Amino acid sequence: MRQLSSVKDTVQTWRLLEKKTTELQEMATLSLEEEELSLQEEIELETEKLSGQLDKLELRLMMGDMYDAGDAILAIHAGAGGTESQDWAEMILRMYMRWSENHGYKTEVLDFAPGDEAGVKSSMIEIRGDFAYAHLKSEHGVHRLVRLSPFDADHARHTSFVLVEVLPEAENEETIQINPEELKVDTFRSSGPGGQHMQKTSSAVRITHIPTGIVVSCQSERSQFQNKESAMKVLYARLLQQEQTRKEAEKAKLKGKRIDAGWGSQIRSYVLHPYKMVKDHRTGHETSDTTAVLDGYLDEFITAYLRSKVGEEK
Repeated sequence: MRQLSSVKDTVQTWRLLEKKTTELQEMATLSLEEEELSLQEEIELETEKLSGQLDKLELRLMMGDMYDAGDAILAIHAGAGGTESQDWAEMILRMYMRWSENHGYKTEVLDFAPGDEAGVKSSMIEIRGDFAYAHLKSEHGVHRLVRLSPFDADHARHTSFVLVEVLPEAENEETIQINPEELKVDTFRSSGPGGQHMQKTSSAVRITHIPTGIVVSCQSERSQFQNKESAMKVLYARLLQQEQTRKEAEKAKLKGKRIDAGWGSQIRSYVLHPYKMVKDHRTGHETSDTTAVLDGYLDEFITAYLRSKVGEEK
């Protein structure tokens, strides 16, 4: 029923667009015959609105892969470099939180490991909303920052790296089967914020999936049960990603093409000194408005990535 409702909404949207286009064509014909300037201005305004709607629908048509319509889990890991990279990881976290806020998506911090002096060592957030994964999957990879260090007494230029992992949210046991006997569950005291309760009780949870060696942890909630539930959600997502990677490798082998190591490659550079520029190395899209990008205005980069994937063989 959910699928049927979604398809009906899609068809209705395109039918309304078709009707509006026909009405505008009739108005244009009338305007030319009557030479009505006021009518021409109205047509220009409505055409501009229609064009904007069409752009949004065109973008949505690029989001047809499995899991595109669902939620996403982002895992952010600071690279080597200590405080520099940890501060960059916190900037990246803020960027995606702001992007989510701009789009009306709901966010929940599943795990958070603070940096030694500043920033974060690693963080995991869930982003809920229509087509969240379709938008954010373009962000999977290494993000590079070049700037004058605020932590260096000599204000020298530093390069920092952060790995962003984007996982599709699995539909639990309907998609991935997990045998409870293959899980090792440990509890420990949380190292994150949360007051005395989190320091005195072992509310944080670490789950190890023995067959694959995948380890996930969650310590953002006060309840051990809630942390275990969140950790299981991440485990499902990681197992789903592993299965997708396996299928892609098999497909690439059958095609006789070299498979890209992929996840570890640098996808985007953020340069704050000696000039300002953000450049995506996959699409070539760039902007000098670094402040806007770090405030979460990523749609131009996301759209450029989606357009670059159009026509690629599945």
